[in-house]
Amino acid sequence: MASAHILGFPRIGAQRELKFAQEAYWRGEVSLATLHDTGRDLRARHWALQQQAGLDLVSVGDFTWYDQVLSTLALLGALPVRFGFDARTLDDYFVALTKWFDTNYHG
Repeated sequence: MASAHILGFPRIGAQRELKFAQEAYWRGEVSLATLHDTGRDLRARHWALQQQAGLDLVSVGDFTWYDQVLSTLALLGALPVRFGFDARTLDDYFVALTKWFDTNYHG
């Protein structure tokens, strides 16, 4: 019997909730806890949507706060120490995007 599965689920939210929460955090309008709540709520909602759609396997581990490459490097502990970033913290993660990658890439 075949199983239904997708490789990943768009993380930003149907109403671009993650984007707006990140921008509000960067402007100092919401707390880090609020940003974390948004991410947690989106992951739970997306898992439920996949389950309700009848998928046999739900995609997990595909969420990233902004950049898939940076998230993977942080997960693997592969960020060069010489840059002084601890991308496991969101503040350093976001600083690394602008200071280390020096890009306007919007993942």
